[in-house]
Order: sequence, then structure tokens, then C-alpha cells
Amino acid sequence: MSKRAAPHILVTGFAPFASDPSNPSWEAVKALEGRRVGGHRIVTRCLPVEFGRSLRELRRAIRELQPTVALCVGLAGGRTEVSIERIAINVDDARIPDNAGASPVDMPVVEDGPAAYFSTLPIKSILLALRSAGIPAAVSQTAGTYVCNHVFYGLMHALRRKPRVRAGFIHVPFAPSDAAAHPGAPSLPVELVTDALRIALRTTLATRVDRRLAAGAEH
Repeated sequence: MSKRAAPHILVTGFAPFASDPSNPSWEAVKALEGRRVGGHRIVTRCLPVEFGRSLRELRRAIRELQPTVALCVGLAGGRTEVSIERIAINVDDARIPDNAGASPVDMPVVEDGPAAYFSTLPIKSILLALRSAGIPAAVSQTAGTYVCNHVFYGLMHALRRKPRVRAGFIHVPFAPSDAAAHPGAPSLPVELVTDALRIALRTTLATRVDRRLAAGAEH
């Protein structure tokens, strides 16, 4: 009798965009390929920094893998810590063109979709676990209005009828090698970000009810 295949965890990062030669979200994510967490096998995908196409590729991966957990990861240059996103909004409003030259302004991610979706990851438990490991982390109240939010919203919309699949989004800072092209920008080593993602996944699998602790924002 053949062994039953391990359930999948889907983790995505992004391809480089703008003038940066690499994207730390993908550099950190790809190191997780094939690893196992809590009996689950991690499968990674690199998404294009493009409105529309990124969601098509994400939905294809979800259909193929039928994951029990889905975590999308993106770059937020200028942030100082690993940012666990709380909410995705139904708005595309691009400050700069995506890698295909598209610049949607005040457009919905999903026509007639709800105004927002909340992460279904245990964000407070992840926050506590990361800080306990000495990794700078915070809960973020906005994923922006660029391709990262587009993917976060599209992820939650794609899984809206699958309540058992836990999903969400994490933003990461520049890697030191990328920060050199952005004077004064904070950074975190890619290896540390990979560790943070592994901790986030392990915490998600081990947590049924999220912790209650203050992690809000005044502004």
C-alpha cells in the first residue's frame, strides 16, 4: 500500500520589480521549497509583479495543490520588521506601473467583491512567536494598494468558500544587498526572514485559537 501524500502548504514570493535585481520575498520563500512543517510539505511559487496575471498564477497553484495553509509574501521596502498583514482591501491604486506597465487607479481587485477580507492566520500568535525568537515583527493594518494587496485580496477571495484553509500575507523588508541601492533603508538578512516564515507556518499549524494581545496602531 502506498503512503498517503503529505498535505501541502503553499508559500509564494514575488519576482523582482522596478530597478531591483532581486526580490527578498522570493529569496526567502524559495529556501523553504520541499521542507516539512508539522507533517505538511511546503511548495513554493514565484508570482509576477503584475496585476491580473499574479492572481491567475496564484489560483492555478491553489487548484493544483489544494493546500491546507496558503501564505503569500511580498516586499515592503522601508519597513523595519516582518509585517504580518491583518486586512486586504478591494482596491488597486498603483503609484508606479507593474512589470507589465499596468497602472490601475481606484479599480476593484474583484468586481462586486466585499470591501475587505481579514487574514485567517493566527496573526497575534505569530507575532508573539517571532518576537520570542528575537525577530523584529509587527502586525500591519495595511498591505497597500499595489500588487501585494492585489494578491492578498485575491488569495482570500479564492479561498472564501474553504474555511478550513488558513491564509494570509506577510511583508518583509529589503535584504542587505538590496538596501545598498536604497540609502538609509532598513533591512533584514534573507536567512532570518526564511526562519520567520517557518516560524509563522509552524505557529499556524499549532494554533487553533489566536492569542489576544494589543498590536494595533494609532494612525
